[in-house]
This record gives sequence, structure tokens and C-alpha cells, in this order.
Amino acid sequence: MTSLEMSGDSAQMKPVRLIAAACNDGGIGKDGEMPWDLPSEFKNFRSHVTGVSRPGKMNMMVWGKLCWYSVPKLDFPLPNVLHAVLSTTMETVPDHAHFLCHDLDIAARLAAQPPLADLIETIWIVGGTQVYKDALKHPWCDLVYLTDVMADFDCDVFFPEFDRGLFKKQEGFPDVPSGIQEENGIKYRFQVFKKETGDAV
Repeated sequence: MTSLEMSGDSAQMKPVRLIAAACNDGGIGKDGEMPWDLPSEFKNFRSHVTGVSRPGKMNMMVWGKLCWYSVPKLDFPLPNVLHAVLSTTMETVPDHAHFLCHDLDIAARLAAQPPLADLIETIWIVGGTQVYKDALKHPWCDLVYLTDVMADFDCDVFFPEFDRGLFKKQEGFPDVPSGIQEENGIKYRFQVFKKETGDAV
């Protein structure tokens, strides 16, 4: 498929949701790789981004260009997922992706307008840092799924700080394991923050 520019005011708003895992200082990556090996945490990530309400529906995963190229594509294609890569310099859609968009707003409007409006349920933001920052400010953003990796790792990419007064930590959130988990000697806990505003979807 070709790159797309979208315009117009008619759109079926789709929830924009961030998902990431971050260690004690907010680090999320090092040299283009995950600094930790947490298979169950990654399984939880997959269950969210591929989860749809019924057969025939899909989600959109939105990636920054560097983030897209840092992830091995061995598990692709992901079920129930269309991939949108953001770039202002690329001219063709990357292999394994479905769309190339200049920015997050264009990707969100693409998912919210025909012909995709009746297909896409959720827009999942998976990095990198600038894309997360843009998503946190997007009017359709309603939830942040942020796994707290309770350890120190050397990272060169970080999840952005966000307003914990605007995004309130939830307790007993559906489909999110509670309590402290542990894998490979690393403790972590799943967290969900909900945007407390009338702008949320």
C-alpha cells in the first residue's frame, strides 16, 4: 500500500493507547533491543495489541521509523493487526508494514475514516519516545499500559514523563494481571493509567 495523507473532519474516533515496559529510570531500550527477557510480559503485550472484540476486526499498531526497524520481524504477521510506520523522510511503505504516515494524527485519522473506520477497533502506540510523547497529547488517547520493570538497566531510549494527575493509575483493571510478577530473577508489575478527562474515548 502507498503512503497516505488524510484530511477532513469526519472521523469515527478510535481509542489511542500506549503500551510499553520501562525499568526504574524509565528506560525502554538499549541499542535497538529490549534490555530484559520477560516472555510472560511480552505475551501480555501481544494479547493486548492483537485482541479484538470479534472476528473480522483489527487493531492498528503505530511505530516510529527507528522503532520499526529495531524489532525483529520473525513473529510477523501479527494476527488482527495492521502496522502503520511514521516517517517524514521515507517514500515507500516498509516491508511487513501496511501504511506509511507522516505523523500520528494522520495515522489516527486513517484508522477512523472509510474504508478502515468499520475495521479498526484500537490504535496501539508502541514507540519510540517521540511517538509516545505525541500520543500522550492526542485527544483520542485514553489509556497507558506501562509495565513497571522493578530493576535498573542501562538504556538509551526512555518512556516520556507524563502527568500522573491527568492519567490516574487504575486498580483491578480488566485483563491485566495484578500483583508483582517475576521472571528470570526480574520483578515487574503491570500498570494501567486512565486519562481522567471528558476528551477520553
